[in-house]
Amino acid sequence: MLNLLGEYPSTLDAKSRVLLPAALKKQLGGEVTKGFVVNRDVFSQCLVLYPMDEWNRTSADVRRLNRFDPDSVEFIRRFLNGATPVELDANGRLLIPKQLMDYARMGKDIVFTGMGDRIEVWSEELHKRALGGKVDFKSLASKVMGG
Repeated sequence: MLNLLGEYPSTLDAKSRVLLPAALKKQLGGEVTKGFVVNRDVFSQCLVLYPMDEWNRTSADVRRLNRFDPDSVEFIRRFLNGATPVELDANGRLLIPKQLMDYARMGKDIVFTGMGDRIEVWSEELHKRALGGKVDFKSLASKVMGG
């Protein structure tokens, strides 16, 4: 089971390729050879890089949704729209699709964030904004972790 941790600033090259940080590659182990799926995040304006095994588990959950329920169909459509298989090239770089980069407002500077079983990929600017907002972390922790 993966436990991806850490925050790693990185830089996109002119062809929208980015080197997967060495610390994340080490944490991924053999998972890097299986490939990834990159997709829009459901809650934030960032991208999610799913190791292939995690994508398969997540998409299996999505496939169990009732396709005769309009809300489920809308969720499936929006969740799967843009999901793109990606692999590391011979130099250890990922090519991020243009439409996904546009969604996440990515420029040259980006941030990879380990999120346990997946990796968030942020524009540096939006990442700073997301973490800089006022949040009562004590109350949030109590609410989601139990009081």
